[in-house]
Amino acid sequence: MDTFPDLGSLTDQELKDLIKQLTEEEMEISYKRRILHGKIDILRAELVNRLRKKHEGGEDVISGADVQQLTDILAGRVPASDPE
Repeated sequence: MDTFPDLGSLTDQELKDLIKQLTEEEMEISYKRRILHGKIDILRAELVNRLRKKHEGGEDVISGADVQQLTDILAGRVPASDPE
């Protein structure tokens, strides 16, 4: 992360340029965030569809292992993730 400049040493134009730069950066990040949220929504909808089909087909949607994993998560007993 960049250090914040000494504001007193900047000219008016430098302040305006910095505001413009950071505003543009924020807009880019916001756009990327919205795209990611859209992708997550699509993936969740696909998962719900798959689970619904399993349920309609008579398959168990949630296993005992799923319940145990949820219990562990809620209790704060989440194992460290595996490095890849």
